[in-house]
Amino acid sequence: MKESGENMNETLKPTYRISDLPANDRPRERLTQLGPQALSNAELLAILLRVGVTGENAVEVGQRLLQTFGGLAGLHRAGIEEVCAQHGIGEAKAAQIKAAIELGRRLTLESPEERPSINSPADAAALLQYEMGGLEKEHMRVLILDIRNHVLDTVEVTSGSVSSAHLRVAEIFTPAVRRNAVAVIVVHNHPSGDPTPSPDDVAMTRAIVQAGKLLDIDVLDHIVIGQGKFVSLKERGLGFQ
Repeated sequence: MKESGENMNETLKPTYRISDLPANDRPRERLTQLGPQALSNAELLAILLRVGVTGENAVEVGQRLLQTFGGLAGLHRAGIEEVCAQHGIGEAKAAQIKAAIELGRRLTLESPEERPSINSPADAAALLQYEMGGLEKEHMRVLILDIRNHVLDTVEVTSGSVSSAHLRVAEIFTPAVRRNAVAVIVVHNHPSGDPTPSPDDVAMTRAIVQAGKLLDIDVLDHIVIGQGKFVSLKERGLGFQ
């Protein structure tokens, strides 16, 4: 009987809770002591989840979600039904996760007055990376800038197919002319996740730069956003010769 009892104990997985972790390793306590920036993505998700499942504490469940969907960008793209289908994630937890991600997305779209000026390609990419890195179709947006490179507005120009064959250059500059902008930065995404510019991207950039010169609007850059990374065509000298 003792042997069978030992085998039974070996096959049963205990339920791990955050409260089972040492106090210094608990996400909520760490956030209070060190601030949210000190926590990993899995730990932040664990705070939303609150409890884990049999064999996994909340941090491990959060890590599993990130691995399954390919990080926060993948969770952003996933439908709520897909998130609900994960072990230990019901409708309520899925809704909490999606709501938190949406709040993060909206934060990046706060009023232009609260945004920093654009001093580098990384600054421009940071404004749109979180949202555009998770889009399933190609979108092109234009950052409209004033003389100090502060963002006056962010305008979506086209979606579905971003190519020189489908895009009219005038569509890029119309909102900039209306706002009396002195400069623009063009940004589009590659849903494949690879931000490597295509030959068509380079040709389109060349046409946009030339049109900007005619309108006396400086095209500071064309940025391609992928999964967690971006490419500046200006830095690579593509289309800006």
